[in-house]
Amino acid sequence: MTHLPARYDHVGSFLRPQYLLEARDQKAKGQITPEQLRVVEDKAITEIVKFQESVGLKSITDGEFRRTYFHLDFLEQLGGVKVGEAALQIGPDGKEHLVPPAIHVVGKVTHAKQIQLADFQYLKTQVAAGNTPKVTIPSPTMLHFRGGRAGIDRKAYPELEPEFYDNVAKAYGDELKSLSAAGCNYVQMDDTNLAYLCDPKMREAARARGDDPNELPRRYASFINKVVAHKPEGMTLAMHLCRGNFKSTFAASGDYEPVAEALLSEMNIDAYFLEYDDDRSGDFRPLRFLKKNKTVVLGLVTTKVGQMESKDDLKRRIDEAAKYAPMEQLALSPQCGFSSTVHGNSIAVEDQRKKLRLVIETAQEMWA
Repeated sequence: MTHLPARYDHVGSFLRPQYLLEARDQKAKGQITPEQLRVVEDKAITEIVKFQESVGLKSITDGEFRRTYFHLDFLEQLGGVKVGEAALQIGPDGKEHLVPPAIHVVGKVTHAKQIQLADFQYLKTQVAAGNTPKVTIPSPTMLHFRGGRAGIDRKAYPELEPEFYDNVAKAYGDELKSLSAAGCNYVQMDDTNLAYLCDPKMREAARARGDDPNELPRRYASFINKVVAHKPEGMTLAMHLCRGNFKSTFAASGDYEPVAEALLSEMNIDAYFLEYDDDRSGDFRPLRFLKKNKTVVLGLVTTKVGQMESKDDLKRRIDEAAKYAPMEQLALSPQCGFSSTVHGNSIAVEDQRKKLRLVIETAQEMWA
């Protein structure tokens, strides 16, 4: 029993083709118009849809080709939200890391416009009959976690409960309804914050901002449930938990135990994409909290490096996970997208195909 189009899936983003990166650069310099950029994006999206279908995927995204960042491009279009500039810095490992921009709630949060509608409408025209176009959006928890109480204007929201959470949930609900009316029945929310609450350093940072990291997972579960209450009938709503994915670097470590019960038992969404590509993710024991009628998509294949996993190892790990959650409630995917930001991971274009074929073949053999 799974809500998903297949036992295999993917998180959504793909490496941008060079001509698209060049067009974005031209637009930033004022050399081409937004309309001219959109024509280039359309071409690239047509190609990435064909690529996904040729590999054998059943859920099809636009590769997030119209975005610079998986989250900011969406959040800044909500009424009452202001997003700062992202920065890059060299970390202790000598690699370039993303310094996330501040996200400020400066007024009442509203659904000021239909954010993904035109993008979905184009995607839908490109996807073959029998396949499912999937829209990816950032999780609403992003509006709270990064800045905590200090990031939310006190004039707009003297108290966060319940008005802030209700307003955000309604804004998200309005977006889901506009997508549903256009024929979208599969939306995935990308959430770094619940994954970050598995990391001792990130938990400490939350505490320093005045939040209790033991209480936040439950608060976020009830926040997401407010969004789910607005979900149109017939729509599958999934969540991907991400530990950071910028140029093949990561931001957080730690197993899912601190958030597992809130996430898998209390949250009313249909499917979870959980990163399990290396030791940073811990073991599968947290899956014991998975409720009936929900699916966990095991992200066992990494998108951070080109080195290929072995099919036998993947099968062994799926069997291991099945000790804690029923096999019929499991599926398989890569651990994250290949390009959560426009910069892309340090992986070859052709490796995307190999990794996805590995996921599909392994899943077909495991769930035959």
